[in-house]
Amino acid sequence: MEVPTFLLATVALLFVGGDIFTRAMLSDIGDYVGTDIEISWLPNLDDLMKGYARNFRPGIGGPPVNVAMAIEVASIDHISEANMEYTMTVFLRQSWHDDRLSYNHTNKTLGLDSRFVDKLWLPDTFIVNAKSAWFHDVTVENKLIRLQPNGVILYSSRITSTVACDMDLTKYPMDEQECMLDLESYGYSSEDIVYHWSESQRHIHGLDKLELSQFTITDYRFVTEMMNFKSAGRFPRLSLRFQLRRNRGVYIIQSYMPSILLVAMSWVSFWISQSAVPARVSLGITTVLTMTTLMVSARSSLPRASAIKALDVYFWICYVFVFAALIEYAFAHYNADYRLKEKAKVKANKLSSESIVKNGKQAMVLFSLSVTGMNQGVMISNRHGRTQHSSSEIPGEGSTEDSESRRRQSRQADEAEDEKKCCSKCVCKPIDADTIDIYARAVFPFTFAVVNVIYWVAYTM
Repeated sequence: MEVPTFLLATVALLFVGGDIFTRAMLSDIGDYVGTDIEISWLPNLDDLMKGYARNFRPGIGGPPVNVAMAIEVASIDHISEANMEYTMTVFLRQSWHDDRLSYNHTNKTLGLDSRFVDKLWLPDTFIVNAKSAWFHDVTVENKLIRLQPNGVILYSSRITSTVACDMDLTKYPMDEQECMLDLESYGYSSEDIVYHWSESQRHIHGLDKLELSQFTITDYRFVTEMMNFKSAGRFPRLSLRFQLRRNRGVYIIQSYMPSILLVAMSWVSFWISQSAVPARVSLGITTVLTMTTLMVSARSSLPRASAIKALDVYFWICYVFVFAALIEYAFAHYNADYRLKEKAKVKANKLSSESIVKNGKQAMVLFSLSVTGMNQGVMISNRHGRTQHSSSEIPGEGSTEDSESRRRQSRQADEAEDEKKCCSKCVCKPIDADTIDIYARAVFPFTFAVVNVIYWVAYTM
């Protein structure tokens, strides 16, 4: 008898404890949600969805469904010139009227979560120029349904999409681009659905607050158009088009200023002596190779398009000036070397003529000693000399001073004739190397400044 009594006492204790615990839980829930909430106004969703066919649009067989569209831009994450695309996160809100979901229990709007979305008919809206897109689902699917008593439905979703954007990079990096976000019905033609921008969509919420790293949004506009496809019919399309102006500051710092400094560095060689061949050659080659590296690195982030960009034009301008500075030294060094060779040749000719005169004097002494040796002296003079002055007069006639004066004049005439022959062999008279450097110090900076003025006026106006 003791065992059944113990069991009965245990059961009674558990029953009393469970009842106390249940009352405590209900008391806590009541404190949390409020005990005076009246939910009798809520319509019965099961009764509301009876006979509802989500596969058919509202008012099928009748006039098309009017879908009002609104967009709020959350972010523009990345704009790529190499792939010609941009990534945008938007809140896409669509609103339409469906009589099948109207109710008269109350005049309050129902807010439903994403689980109710799968039970309703939705417009088959898609992004025409999207490369990829996805819905956000953290911590739940970012979708919202609001149902009004008259049957008006608001469907909101959060979408991130990578969208194609055709860019004209002719004026890069001083260009302005127009990118679009095209929304269209995939399967319903204009006979079944009509898109239009919402009356509240006069401006895009969030777009004026965006700060992009490379671009500035200068303007945007809404476009409504009807696309005509011969095989499928006419389809409504809404477009958001926004203008982007590239920020030039980063390109001036990373590309233009280094190029200008490299060109100015190549001009340092004009102040280095012509005899310092290793210094001038190494400076010229270093600037050329550095300019080549800068050009390659700047083009690595751009598409391999055939169009010539403004940055390419400037790089080639700087490359030509750097290469011209190297060529200038080669030209000046060639002229200096040529002048040295010419001076050496003139000196050799002078020494040869002096030896001829010396030999002539010896011949005249021999002739004065013996008249019979005159013919021998003349033969010696003709053999050793290439002088072209006349020696037909007899040296013995006249005074010795006259003969010396005539020989001096003939020597000067020979030197002038040799120099004339030397210069007649070259196209133009060589210029002094130092003179070339002096001219280059003024011509190169002036020409580069003029070309820069023309470049910036042409690409910024």
